[in-house]
Amino acid sequence: MTLFNDTELFTAGLGGKKVFDIPDSELILIDNFFTKEESDRFYERILRKTKWREYEMEIYDKTYTVPRMISWYEDKDNPGADPKGPDWTYDLLTIRGRVEKETQVDFNSLLLNLYRNGNDGVGWHSDKEHNSGPNPIIASVTFGETRMFRLRHKYSKEIPQIEIPLHHGSFLLMAGTTNSFWQHQVPKTARDVLPRINLTFRQTKRVYDI
Repeated sequence: MTLFNDTELFTAGLGGKKVFDIPDSELILIDNFFTKEESDRFYERILRKTKWREYEMEIYDKTYTVPRMISWYEDKDNPGADPKGPDWTYDLLTIRGRVEKETQVDFNSLLLNLYRNGNDGVGWHSDKEHNSGPNPIIASVTFGETRMFRLRHKYSKEIPQIEIPLHHGSFLLMAGTTNSFWQHQVPKTARDVLPRINLTFRQTKRVYDI
């Protein structure tokens, strides 16, 4: 893994809090949720210290390697958690504490995504429900390169798509019925871009058959 020392090129956005007035959703954006100095430090440490791995998924009986790297953290006392999974680092616990203070929600797990360059992205999807329920609360933090986050309504095609540039140190909260009614993506880009690290804090609640 190459450590990029280009944090001075990352932009932190205009600042402030925006509550989106869109149907069937609770969507809140806070630019500069973390200061530039904090964001630079978290970016460099997480990029360097995380044990990134490839992730494979099956689509129509074929196995594909997704175009990004991931890492998963979860409280060891959560039912079904891997007891050999990685321990939360000081930096991740610090970020989690800030997110929980803002949202007044307790999270027990974290999916880290590393978008290495413009060839990495994620297609249109809603989050799977089997470990989180139909309407999960997802708190997203971005460090690194600004990438576009897009949303589209699943059922009302007349509702325009939404584009949100997620900047270095930004925070995005998706709650309410967002996951039931909206899909989201981070499209690939032909631009020459630096890495982006995305942290999505979650409430993992596994359902077991009886």
